[in-house]
Amino acid sequence: MQLRIGHGFDVHPFGPGNYVVIGGVHVPYSQGIVAYSDGDVLVHALCDALLGGAALGDVGQHFPDTSEHLRGADSRGLLRRVKILIEQQGYSIANVDNTVVAQAPKIAPHLPRMRANLSQDLNIALDQLSIKATTTEKLGYIGRGEGLAAYSVALLLKGLP
Repeated sequence: MQLRIGHGFDVHPFGPGNYVVIGGVHVPYSQGIVAYSDGDVLVHALCDALLGGAALGDVGQHFPDTSEHLRGADSRGLLRRVKILIEQQGYSIANVDNTVVAQAPKIAPHLPRMRANLSQDLNIALDQLSIKATTTEKLGYIGRGEGLAAYSVALLLKGLP
């Protein structure tokens, strides 16, 4: 059996709008996200962690922002496609651990729906998927309210009997 770890990171600035998409959940907020797709930092970081663990590059290689048909794309659809890519290489997901970094909006009330969405998209149990939220204690670009970010770590398995 082979174990592989992947790490992902994504960040997007705030812009016009009245909600942000995080983990497939539309979170009401006084701003939106500037992005080519729906700007779901959590899902983008998770895609990069999964692709990285399988040595398949990153989300931008597979879903470039120069592709017109991906403009405004639902990131959960991209995540489901990434799952297929890693499975085609013989990998399964042992677990994923994610952290959303935002001074605002408040993430905690939305975590159960985010976990349900992503566990469904990845076809893994809830106890295989963690999502945490934190702030930067008002430090840096996140703390100044300029945007939000996410980190993800994935453990992949290959060669299970």
